[in-house]
Amino acid sequence: MSERLRLEVGDDRIATVTIDNPPVNALDQPLYVEIRELFTRLGDDERISAVILTGEGKHFCAGNDLDEFLSLTPENNGPRMKVIREAFFAIEDCAVPVIGALRGVAVGSGLAVAASCDFCVAAQGALLGTPEVSVGIMGGAKHLARLVPEPVLRWMYLSADPVPAEELLAYGSVLAVVPAEQLLDEARRRAEAIVRHSPVTVRFAKRALKDIEFMDRKNGYEFEQGLSGELSSYDDAKEAVRAFFERREPRYTGT
Repeated sequence: MSERLRLEVGDDRIATVTIDNPPVNALDQPLYVEIRELFTRLGDDERISAVILTGEGKHFCAGNDLDEFLSLTPENNGPRMKVIREAFFAIEDCAVPVIGALRGVAVGSGLAVAASCDFCVAAQGALLGTPEVSVGIMGGAKHLARLVPEPVLRWMYLSADPVPAEELLAYGSVLAVVPAEQLLDEARRRAEAIVRHSPVTVRFAKRALKDIEFMDRKNGYEFEQGLSGELSSYDDAKEAVRAFFERREPRYTGT
């Protein structure tokens, strides 16, 4: 990895990815490519069952490098935007759960990165927003739709004003707001609650959640039932049931 995107993998099956691009962790085309490639690889790494995504310093991510928008034209828009959305989709489609740990600002592309995570926790005073209208760009509303109800979405998008995480907590946009010094501990606590389960089952669960998001209830449940059939061929599925009946902690092997 580059100095601007760091990866740490612990013995506890939790990986931490840190965006480190001072002063505000803005994203540019090369960094989007790195994000896409890293999260694609993380999904294939059997050592990992959960990922914490955060930003170095005071901010999570202040969005796209605005200098790139000065050279944006109808002709180069398509290739550039493809690189950007592939980065977001790689986070969203990662085969293991991704937890966003937000501090400072998560705006523009930074909000899209946060919304591409499975869920987020935030430090006190963190700001989430979609400033695209204020800089003559479109994008971000569909990602914001994962975090807030439609009227709130429209207010945030049309006003371009950021909103404190404390106000968004009631909508589930973030699961918790904690003091800044406790942010990574809170993210790790959430990750630990996931990785205690079978690594095989966690990956099946992430697959289910990703695929059923836009299905109706009946088709979504039928899809989940099909995954149960696939999962039943793994030893870990049977071990979970045996451990329940024997009133002991399960001993998962990942097989």
